[in-house]
Amino acid sequence: MNRNIVLCGVGGQGTVLASKLIAAAAMANGISVMSAETIGMAQRGGNVFSHLRLGDNLYSPMIESGTADLIIGFEPGETVRMLPFLKPDGYVVVNKRAIHPVTATLTGSNYQGQAMLDYLQSRVSHLMIIDGDAACQEIGSAKVLNMVLLGAAVRTGMLGITEEDIKSAMHKTLPEKFHALNDRAIDYTR
Repeated sequence: MNRNIVLCGVGGQGTVLASKLIAAAAMANGISVMSAETIGMAQRGGNVFSHLRLGDNLYSPMIESGTADLIIGFEPGETVRMLPFLKPDGYVVVNKRAIHPVTATLTGSNYQGQAMLDYLQSRVSHLMIIDGDAACQEIGSAKVLNMVLLGAAVRTGMLGITEEDIKSAMHKTLPEKFHALNDRAIDYTR
């Protein structure tokens, strides 16, 4: 079964690593993968998004509007921006913490993450809101948000891979000293 997944966030949140881990886990299971990323202003806190397509007979890495099975949102506003890609019965896993965009700071606009979450709640029937700050605090590292969201995304059933698949890909990618911490993060939303 083919899967279309959009990951989105702000530079520095681990969006690209999360995308690479999903791709690696899928490929380790013999699933074909195509991906495309936009990371232009990521170093300055700009938006980052990845399109991941998993399955057979894939001809383009880009996901068409209205066809994403899952959006993994690291930031509420960026998740709303990517919402047109979601299919009508698709799933969204989103971190509830808003990051004030540079553009809002420069223009003096009042960006409220709760308004974005309210919008998602009114439009998405399969929505999982994750308190990433609480998770990271409980786990003991601010750098595990991506693993917390990946664990939650796996549990939606929309990735077609398991927690063990993600852990295996992470163990092959990250230094061993980070394995136990990231394993706990992947298991966090059980």
